[in-house]
Amino acid sequence: MRNMIESTRPADTNRTVIVSATSKRVGQRPRRSWTVRSVWWSLVMALSSVVITTTTTFAITTVTGQTPSQTPGGPRVVAPTTSGATKTDATATGAGVASAEAATALVTEFEVNGLKVLVKRRAGSQTIVAGLFLRGGSRNITAENAGIEALMLDTATEASAKYPRERMRTELSRIGTSISYGINYDYSALTLGTTRVNFDRSWDIFTDVALRPAFTKEDVERVRNRLVVSLGDDKDVPDSYLQVLQSQVAYAGHPYLNNPQGTAATVGRLTPEDLRRYHQQMMQTSRLLLVVVGDLDAQQVRQRIAQTFGKLPRGDYRPPPLPPLAFNNPSVEVTPRGLPTNYIQGVFSAPALTSPDIHPMRIASTILQGRVLTEVRYRRNLSYAPNAFLESQGANIGGIYVTAVDANQSIRVMLAEIAHLQNDPVDKQDITSTVQHYLTKYYLGQETNAAQAGELAMYELIGGGWRNSLDFIDRLRGVTPEEVQRVARTYMRNIRFVVIGDPARVDKNIFLSQTLEDRTLKFD
Repeated sequence: MRNMIESTRPADTNRTVIVSATSKRVGQRPRRSWTVRSVWWSLVMALSSVVITTTTTFAITTVTGQTPSQTPGGPRVVAPTTSGATKTDATATGAGVASAEAATALVTEFEVNGLKVLVKRRAGSQTIVAGLFLRGGSRNITAENAGIEALMLDTATEASAKYPRERMRTELSRIGTSISYGINYDYSALTLGTTRVNFDRSWDIFTDVALRPAFTKEDVERVRNRLVVSLGDDKDVPDSYLQVLQSQVAYAGHPYLNNPQGTAATVGRLTPEDLRRYHQQMMQTSRLLLVVVGDLDAQQVRQRIAQTFGKLPRGDYRPPPLPPLAFNNPSVEVTPRGLPTNYIQGVFSAPALTSPDIHPMRIASTILQGRVLTEVRYRRNLSYAPNAFLESQGANIGGIYVTAVDANQSIRVMLAEIAHLQNDPVDKQDITSTVQHYLTKYYLGQETNAAQAGELAMYELIGGGWRNSLDFIDRLRGVTPEEVQRVARTYMRNIRFVVIGDPARVDKNIFLSQTLEDRTLKFD
């Protein structure tokens, strides 16, 4: 539901990038975020305010070192075996298979009237997380109603038919429960975080919010105004505005061009009746996925679902095909701004989570991240936070990012490091150490029920099935130096740059000069 394999902008150097998104905890002002894993983040938020009551009372803490946890992964493709594999490699692979099988046994999968449900049991866990995921994301909306799904979910958490606003807040505070939402380009979610002892009461509130939101005129107006203000200040923060500009360039002609958060203009004209119609349209079991993680019996969960979500109409929703992103030529767009530094980001098309190439691409992106940090920051002191990142989207991208006074030299160095990766095979030990480092980060990031729920949902919705979330470490271990070089040459090209800064200090020829043969750095 978000790490060294995929990292984002400098403010979130330990996180994976995903899409523009918003998450909210009831009673808390929502904040705009450009991490793609906002749905994962909403699950974290759902747990962050939960209080467990046993003999003592203590707050649940959440791991934020990895975002979206974006834990990488891909299809269940058997990793290639090489004659050079060591006994240690074989032992690790065998242990990984056993671990994946054990993890699979913890997940129960079933359907209720067309609603796909995943229940993962974590014995002894004192918290429970549930996420009702809406399929489609940007494909559900148009340029005219962009933001309607975000506004619908946000307003739904304000009040329901059975629980008016004040009563809901009183009840949620009394039992230490949080209801949140999150949205990204591929799907959205209404999320619940609660304690095991208060699950029954919390489930009643959660299902009423999901199925019978009030959408009162006052609630809609208040939430809408809040979102409009948030959306209207994007240009005030260079990093946020950079993402807006990058989306316009990267997603031109693609469904992702319809930002699921909308714009101040589109959100500002939505009405309560618009939200009611959209809610009715979305509440079909064929459009939904329910994921529950905690110490619960799957059969008891099935009974609760049959009495609530199972009564929804089935519908016949099938998400329209999502075209991959393809950049045939490099480009650079400069937006003038009187700033002491230039903000720069360039993206390239990347393999989807369902592609076998996603595994070597994660390794390649991580290695590139380390190299640009070394060359741009440590050796040349050109920027404090240069970065390379890889998203986790249905139509995927990766890229590079830097803020620098000397934009030309910084980009020249970063492109040269890409060329090194494309032309010079990496050492096998570099891959091994990258996987081991990522393994530590991954397990730390999977400590919470929220992270595990987000991971299962992401792979079920855009990663070829939830089982693929359990064995990607073995797939990473199977990556070879030749594969890393191949994906670098295949994907890290035709980079689409956006720059906010001084046009007079940006030499477009440098940004557009990438070739696979550029293997050395030359400075005047």
